[in-house]
Amino acid sequence: MIVFSILTPLENVMKSILDFFHSNVGLPWAWSIVALTILVRIVLVPLTVRQIHSMQSLQAHAPEMKEIQRKYKGDRQKLNEELMKFYKENHINPAASCLPLVAQFPVFIALYFTLKHQSAHITGSWLHVVPSISAKATSHWSGYLLLAVYAGSQIASTYFMGATMDKTQRRIMMFLPIIFITFVAQFPMGLIIYWMTTNLWTVGQGLVTRRLVPKPAAASAAPIGGLKRSSRTPPKPDTAGNGAAEPARPAPPTQAQTRRVKKKKGGARR
Repeated sequence: MIVFSILTPLENVMKSILDFFHSNVGLPWAWSIVALTILVRIVLVPLTVRQIHSMQSLQAHAPEMKEIQRKYKGDRQKLNEELMKFYKENHINPAASCLPLVAQFPVFIALYFTLKHQSAHITGSWLHVVPSISAKATSHWSGYLLLAVYAGSQIASTYFMGATMDKTQRRIMMFLPIIFITFVAQFPMGLIIYWMTTNLWTVGQGLVTRRLVPKPAAASAAPIGGLKRSSRTPPKPDTAGNGAAEPARPAPPTQAQTRRVKKKKGGARR
């Protein structure tokens, strides 16, 4: 009951925005949902910028974080302390990558209750394919088409926005939409239109980001053992065979070679 009381004002806001686009602008209900989605994404642009910067910072400092994880892999508490210290020193907020998703969740729930409680009021078709945006996705063949577009757009958005994840985690996140289809199929088609539009926006945002935002330069990892090499410190020979070894210095001349040089000089004087 407390959750419903908190979401009721937000549900009224959703209803007012949809009424504005439908009654004042003249859009059909389905396109009003699309306009609402675009409006929400525009409002979330500052959070999205922070998300992109956070992902770039994580990607740039990935080698250093992997070194910390390798060094303290046997001590979970020490590992968390060192990671938190590293985040603070480098001004990294790992939670910033989740801010747009967290901010959209109340909107998603409020729109769900709006379509559920106003199903008799918010009606109409979409693109002459979806007969009723307030009906469940499984009630018409067009719902399965929307589910397929939703799954594809969700996978594509994860591909563009999950660049900092490891390969295993990224694959799991890309296959989750396929698993969630049975759950999402119980939603009204208007809600699937909202989420599908959100994913397509994210895909377009990822394409623009790849073209306009340069890739961050990888941060140089700290030397192992905390020792910094100065210009006076000679390089150590590579005993592990990972790089080029220090070039060998020429051996000092022997006594026989020195005598030969003196004899040649004496012959030249004569």
